[in-house]
Amino acid sequence: MSNSLSNSSQKPAYSTLEIQAWLVSHISSLLGVNPDEIDIREPLDSYGLDSAQAMTLASKAEKMMGIKLSLIHLWYYPTIEELAQRLAEELENSQTEILQM
Repeated sequence: MSNSLSNSSQKPAYSTLEIQAWLVSHISSLLGVNPDEIDIREPLDSYGLDSAQAMTLASKAEKMMGIKLSLIHLWYYPTIEELAQRLAEELENSQTEILQM
C-alpha cells in the first residue's frame, strides 16, 4: 500500500492569503488595472468583470490549484476575500479526503 503523502496526484495546498494574492494579480491583469486598485472586500462585479473574463479566471484557477472553480462560486462568494476563503477550505477538504484514502 502506497503512502498518500507521496502520491504525485496530490493537489498543492494554498493558503487563503496566497489565493487572494493570485486572484488580485489575475483580476487586475484581466481588467488592465493596477493590483493596488483592487479591494478584496469589494464585489467583483463592481470592477466590471464580465462573464468571459470570469471564465478565463476560473480556467486559470483550475489549472493552478487543481480545483474546479465554478462561476457559481463567483455568485455565492462575490468578493476576493470570500472566494479565496472558500477555495482554501475546498482545497483543505480535498487534501483531507486524499489523506484519508
